[in-house]
Amino acid sequence: VQLQASGGGLVQAGGSLRLSCAASGRTFSLGALGWFRQAPGKEREFVAAHRTSTNYNYYANSVKGRFTISRDNVESTLYLQMNSLKPEDTAVYYCAASTSRVILSTIYQSATYDYWGQGTLVTVSS
Repeated sequence: VQLQASGGGLVQAGGSLRLSCAASGRTFSLGALGWFRQAPGKEREFVAAHRTSTNYNYYANSVKGRFTISRDNVESTLYLQMNSLKPEDTAVYYCAASTSRVILSTIYQSATYDYWGQGTLVTVSS
């Protein structure tokens, strides 16, 4: 599985961005698709995930109500719509995929995911 993330950029606080992650390869066998982010000097953290077995989406509390994860099966693309952006959302955003069936309690953990995109930088100015 290959993942290619794009869509990052510079935006003012309160603005919106949509990130895309194009997937290729064995996409039909994916257990979950997710977005993580890493701010300077901080550890990588969970942002959102889509669990394919249930078609449910999961969000970090810090982004709930502002971010929306979605998947286009035809185009094999994962999206992250980010609204009401805050300066604390500034980070490199990574898309990730798990090729195994995912236990719900582990969907928030980076170790669950086998494949990672290269990251796209989102900068939110105040």
